[in-house]
Amino acid sequence: MTTDSHGPAASEASIRALVRAAVTHQGDVTRFLDLHTDDVVLVNLAGRRVIGKPALRQAMTDAMRTSLAQVTTDSEVLDITHLDQGTALVSCRKTITDESESAAPGPALPAAASLTYVVTDRDGPWRIALAQTTPIL
Repeated sequence: MTTDSHGPAASEASIRALVRAAVTHQGDVTRFLDLHTDDVVLVNLAGRRVIGKPALRQAMTDAMRTSLAQVTTDSEVLDITHLDQGTALVSCRKTITDESESAAPGPALPAAASLTYVVTDRDGPWRIALAQTTPIL
């Protein structure tokens, strides 16, 4: 088990850096995937669940070929709760911006969502093991 030898403050800073990196690299499939565990579970804004890096890679690659590539998000960390020495629950507020030229048919994307991460540093640096996005209507 990897532990943070610099204590809770350094651990919190590393987790916040992970969340910032996820925002920064949201359009770069390879760099984004590097921030996740191999067995990641992700539930997106539309409720689509993907399990594991191969499925996440395919979902992201497919999305980057559509107008979803013009949808960007920002995440503000609201709270970090350490569940044990190598696992934390991260509560975020997600802001969603759709820069696409043509709006997709159907309802517009919500402008905000609640984002919950479960992150772990058990196999090295902090990585995202679970991401759940819930729209705020």
